[in-house]
Amino acid sequence: MTDTTSRPVSKRVPISFEFFPPNTPVGSEKLKTVVQDLAVVDPEFFSVTYGAGGSTREKTLSTVRDIAALGHEAAPHLSCVGSTRANIAEILATYRAQGIRRLVALRGDLPSGTATAGEFRYASELIAFIRETQGSDWHIEVAAYPEYHPQQRYAKRDLQFFADKVRAGANSAITQFFFNPDAYFHFVDEVRAMGITVPIVPGIMPIHNYARIAQFAARDGIEIPRWAALKMEGFLDDAASIRAFGLDIVTRLCERLIEGGAPGIHFYTLNQSALTLEVCKRLGV
Repeated sequence: MTDTTSRPVSKRVPISFEFFPPNTPVGSEKLKTVVQDLAVVDPEFFSVTYGAGGSTREKTLSTVRDIAALGHEAAPHLSCVGSTRANIAEILATYRAQGIRRLVALRGDLPSGTATAGEFRYASELIAFIRETQGSDWHIEVAAYPEYHPQQRYAKRDLQFFADKVRAGANSAITQFFFNPDAYFHFVDEVRAMGITVPIVPGIMPIHNYARIAQFAARDGIEIPRWAALKMEGFLDDAASIRAFGLDIVTRLCERLIEGGAPGIHFYTLNQSALTLEVCKRLGV
């Protein structure tokens, strides 16, 4: 029988949260409440996503401003595909004027129907550009993929791309969400063997809606353990059972990661606070 009893972990690790920019004024007001709810955990920062080709640029900036106005550190995502150097320099200047000094630097995706990649092909080129033109003023986070990037066929090449980003000047990394802790630990061991020493923070997705999470996982090549998937599917429309079982799975995953030396936990909140707060409570953070 699996022991799903939560046990407060023995050490406090930094916590951070991710949001997407709301589409409406009502959503923006609700997100401010979510920020205040999550602030009780004393997070290191809140990150805000950035649409394909910068499609949510103004909404990302507005959300970052709202978070900063509430007294918290905000880290906007910045994707480079489809952008020019002048465009990126302009965005950085805007964030600098707002007192923002932390970024999540990504390659990103082109908007549908767009053919040109712009002046940057890879996130490593974006990071190199920031360092060449801005020096060490920014704390740069990058993405990591414990189960490898869904568009990458060869694991060795994916590891090399990650190393390129770090060597270009990244300070730390946040992983894609996953449910298999062994994948995270193996990834960390692999990049440490390559001489990469930056913190690699696991990204965790609380299970708000199992069907939606399963869809994300299938799209991004993320393994949901078969036993967990079958049990979730067996609950059908029993939302209470899905919530309870999901909390047990995610809590134990976080416990194993922290016990194994993870330098922090980054929660993909989907702009909600309840489940993330409950996991944090169970972890004793």
